[in-house]
Amino acid sequence: MAYQGFAQEYLGMPAVTRAYTTACVLTTAAVQLEFITPFQLYFNPDLIFRKFQIWRLITNFLFFGPLGFSFFFNMIFLYRYCRMLEEGSFRGRTADFVFMFLFGGFLMTLFGLFASLFFLGQAFTIMLVYVWSRRNPYIRMNFFGLLNFQAPFLPWVLMGFSLLLGNSIIIDLLGIAVGHIYYFLEDVFPNQPGGKKLLLTPSFLKMVFDTPEEDPNYNPLPEDRPEHQPRDRDQDQNEQQHPQ
Repeated sequence: MAYQGFAQEYLGMPAVTRAYTTACVLTTAAVQLEFITPFQLYFNPDLIFRKFQIWRLITNFLFFGPLGFSFFFNMIFLYRYCRMLEEGSFRGRTADFVFMFLFGGFLMTLFGLFASLFFLGQAFTIMLVYVWSRRNPYIRMNFFGLLNFQAPFLPWVLMGFSLLLGNSIIIDLLGIAVGHIYYFLEDVFPNQPGGKKLLLTPSFLKMVFDTPEEDPNYNPLPEDRPEHQPRDRDQDQNEQQHPQ
């Protein structure tokens, strides 16, 4: 029963959230089983651009460290806020959600070129948390039963928690900065006087990820209309035996 419940929950996850969290878990499992090492995954501009190890542009977002409190903490927040975004403000707009992933990853990668950052997955999680928190400003949050605050303060609370654990807050600040840039360009600037939408999702992403909407003006050919479709033989016989 537990397995069926887990499988049902897993299959019920929206596509992007399921794909990203699965990739993170599988990457960590591969490291734990020593199929690969973190040295094959971390962000290294020299190896990327001179040795053409292009996969590092992606794998550095997939590894959150060895199994432990930090890993599970990050996975919980990644799963929760990625899913709430995809099922909330991005419902029916999978292409826009994927574009946010690409935009955020691109900015973080640019910053990584000038800083000694090896893994950017935590910054990416903070970005998702930041965007969700700004789009849900009136939700009350509770952190481990100790703090009560409004949703927009959540990224800063997480940064403070990282500081208490002795971690560098550069990663958290990067996630907050990139999240704010996306939020400003997507939600704030287009609504300003003279503002306009600058982040336009490429059409090829919409073709791949978004189900085309039905055209309300579509007029099917006569042979395609329901009244001209062949009906079930048993249904015809039943109508003949029991006419209205």
